Amino acid sequence: MHSNDVGDGFCAVVLAGGRAARLGGVDKAGIELRGRTLLDHALETVVDAAEVVVVGEQVPTDRPVTFVREEPRFGGPVAGLLTGRDALLRQPRWLAVVAVDMPQLGPQTLARLGAAAHEHDGAVLVGPDGRRQAALWLRVARLDAVRPGREQQHDLALRALLAPLDLAEVPAQGEEHRDVDTWADLRDLAD
Repeated sequence: MHSNDVGDGFCAVVLAGGRAARLGGVDKAGIELRGRTLLDHALETVVDAAEVVVVGEQVPTDRPVTFVREEPRFGGPVAGLLTGRDALLRQPRWLAVVAVDMPQLGPQTLARLGAAAHEHDGAVLVGPDGRRQAALWLRVARLDAVRPGREQQHDLALRALLAPLDLAEVPAQGEEHRDVDTWADLRDLAD
């Protein structure tokens, strides 16, 4: 990563506003894994960000972050990402985006994404099955150029938003790609 890509050039959005239907509607951000909430795990991943916006319900945290909700609620990851981007006080060059339910991510994941993104519009983490994950490093100017109007954001698939962007695909290492969609997922990650 180049030195001008960190510091005030890098802000973060944590997506924490989903329905968590397979978890009985429990707020994922507050679920504990290994003695820390999933939000705390996500905030550790973005520890180097100059500013962090969490799109979801407010959950106690030691780090100063801005909490916002997309309107209407449960608008999906695109509405959450763009709501979070709009809530930033800074105008960063790069935006890291992570889902709150991916506790195996870490600062090293973002470093790899940032390094891969340099000659592209951004980078995306790819699981061993080839699927793109909700761990992104995006050039803000390019994101702004492809964003749909407010009415089209609700329930838009993340892949549709990102389709026009040239994203470097970064293979997940270890369990980085694992997310918590069910109680069984949480149990498996706790072992």
